[in-house]
Parts: sequence; structure tokens; C-alpha cells
Amino acid sequence: MSNSSVDLASQLCSRLCHDLLSPVGALMNGLELLADEKDPAMRQRCFELLEQSAKASTDKLKFFRLAFGAAGGFGEKVSTDEVRSLVDALVAGNDRITVSWVLGAAELSKPAAKVLLNFAHIALDALMRGGSIDIAAEVRGGTCEIAVRAMGRKVAFDRTIGDALEGRLAPEALSGRTAAAHMLHVIAAEAGGGLQHAVAEDALVLGAVLPEE
Repeated sequence: MSNSSVDLASQLCSRLCHDLLSPVGALMNGLELLADEKDPAMRQRCFELLEQSAKASTDKLKFFRLAFGAAGGFGEKVSTDEVRSLVDALVAGNDRITVSWVLGAAELSKPAAKVLLNFAHIALDALMRGGSIDIAAEVRGGTCEIAVRAMGRKVAFDRTIGDALEGRLAPEALSGRTAAAHMLHVIAAEAGGGLQHAVAEDALVLGAVLPEE
């Protein structure tokens, strides 16, 4: 494994740990409260919070398993229903975000599924103040086209993520914030496809064209 591959894997692990820290920390806090709490109503509330935190942790692990990992449990094709369920579960706890879908294919190749999931994750991160995410994917003539649009009052998009998507960020400059975008660039380049993005104050558009085997 090359140094650049090690760096990418390390930064992806850093991002995974960062995103899991909050729900896992909430689990620990809930257990500490439960140990000291005697009131039955408050103990019931602690159990509810523990259940919510456990679900959030599980949903994120399932999402990152396919978005970042090898996802050995999947074949070469991934059901778009599965992809949709992973994104919807990730967004479910945020009532300030709405997601709309237009899926013109029953299955996507694993690389295309990874691109779609990571686009959705980037879009979600960009909507710090809430908004809407539109996700579309279709397969035509052996080509998969993916488009994700985030719209809100204020879009927070780090320009280095755009640089990573388009291959302008050196591997040694990677961080937990940009590693996933760099991974998408590598996936698209190896597949013979391409990625695009456009950003404005209230909108972010991400697009990909990939060969669909």
C-alpha cells in the first residue's frame, strides 16, 4: 500500500471517528445518568435517549460501511432502495433537512453508490442552517449520471473539498474533512468518469458521470 493510500485511509478513519463521537458520547452520558437516577420517569427518559443514540450510531456505521469501506456484504451492484434507506436514516434525526429523490435505476455499481452516498453526505454537511437536498440518479447507455443539489439560506462549503473532488488537492494536504472528496476523485478517475461541482451562497450542486458496468 502506498503512502498516499495509507494517508487516505487514516484520514477517512479520522472522519469516521469524528462523526461517531457524538452519538457514542451520548450513550456514555446516558449510562452515567441511568446509574445515578432513581426516579422511574427519568429512568424511562434515559432509556429513550440511549435508544436514540444507539440507533444514530448504528445508522452512521451502516452508512459509512458502504460510503467509505469495502462493503463486503454487498455484491458488485447495490440496490438504489438500499442507498436511499441509508441516506434517509442519516437525515432522519434532523428535522431541518428534507430530502427528495428521483431514481431512474433499480441498481447502481458499487463505485456509483459510493459517489451518491458521499455526495449526499457533503450536501448534508453544507446545510448548517437547514434546507433541502435533491438527489437524482439514472443509468442510460452504460453510463450512470448522478446529481445532488443542496439548497438553504446559507450553504457552508469548504473550497478545499471542491479542490479534492477535482483532483487539485495534493495527497499530503488531505484532512478528515477532504478525504472523502479525494476518494471520490480517485474512484471517478479509475472508472474513467468525472465529477463536477458548483457552489453559490444558497446552493451547492454536485454531479458525476460514471461508466456503469
